[in-house]
Amino acid sequence: MAGPRVYLDHLATTPLLPAAREAMLPFLDEQFGSAGSIHQFGLAARDALNQAREQFAAMLNAESPENILFTSSGTEAINLAIKGLAWHPRRKRSHVVCSTIEHPAVLSSIDFLKRDGIAVTHVPVDSAGKLDLDEVRKAVTDDTFLVATHAANYDIGTIQPLAELGAITADAGATFLVEANYAGGWLPLDVQTLGIDLLTLAPHRFYGPKGVGVLYRNRRVRLAPLIHGGIQEGGLRAGAENVAAIAGAGAAADAAKESLDERMLHVAKMQERLWSGIHNEIPHVQLNGPPIGSNRLVTNLNVSPVCTEGEGLMLMCDAQGIAIGSGTACTLKALKSSPVLDAIGVSADLARAAVLVSPGKDTTAGEADQFVKVFAKMVQRLREMSPAWEDFQRDSESRV
Repeated sequence: MAGPRVYLDHLATTPLLPAAREAMLPFLDEQFGSAGSIHQFGLAARDALNQAREQFAAMLNAESPENILFTSSGTEAINLAIKGLAWHPRRKRSHVVCSTIEHPAVLSSIDFLKRDGIAVTHVPVDSAGKLDLDEVRKAVTDDTFLVATHAANYDIGTIQPLAELGAITADAGATFLVEANYAGGWLPLDVQTLGIDLLTLAPHRFYGPKGVGVLYRNRRVRLAPLIHGGIQEGGLRAGAENVAAIAGAGAAADAAKESLDERMLHVAKMQERLWSGIHNEIPHVQLNGPPIGSNRLVTNLNVSPVCTEGEGLMLMCDAQGIAIGSGTACTLKALKSSPVLDAIGVSADLARAAVLVSPGKDTTAGEADQFVKVFAKMVQRLREMSPAWEDFQRDSESRV
């Protein structure tokens, strides 16, 4: 298709911020030293790591830059938080509480621990994907060492009541882990106010580079390393640091902190414009998850047009120069229906029809309107080829 492409898949990843690229360049060129060296090249690398820790500590209101650890990805940060906590030799308890709709890295890590005798209670969520605080209280026991949840759901954007969950966890004497790989850079996250002990970030989802993840760790929390070798990251993550990516991530954290309110306001307007356009132009479309508003992440729009197929819609839009998602980046290749949509009671047919439309800070009203126009045509085209659409229309008419 001629003309500029429209990118509406910011949940998967975001373009690199110019300031992040600028911060990275010296460490891809003349400042190529290792942070473990004691000469001037090494000192420059260590200074960059220290600056990035300060930037992320400011973004999260962490107690100290020393509470910021760098990994290779948000997924590795999740694994280090969960397995590192469980495998520490001083752990006494053996029970974990989490929801049924956690990030795949959270659920897979917790499931992996069952072989070590860890017991798990999965707390259900309501039809909007929100945790019931009373159910969490019932699930927590004297043997609970970890309560794990997300700041905003990776599939349907539900924002969880973190302050209340943090208080419940603290009362139980357990550790509170928040996966913020999708919410970081799009929601205010104050680890001290919210009572968070461990928090993970994926900077590439807020205009930083890929190849770096972030783990905030309250210093009271003891972790065992997953990767053994050198003493990097306080002995918790051996291996030479990706200095360039970390420097870029720090710049992205700075930008997110400084422009968060403006960024959220703009993207919320684009989210509302997209949903209003879809709702007005296409009959029989379901919004999956909470209503548009304060309980939903501004970058998330999960919709299911009746009698369509999500992957087909994604490919048809791509052929028209518009990038959207069908399923999340972490689960798309599994070729399975979304476990999140299953958990909130979305039917199999509507789950297969789901697409993810995710605006970003630079999305324009014109791009949003262009998408709606193209999307409506693609939905109509699929429906015209679907015998199920004819049956659905007849059934709808008979109910009138």
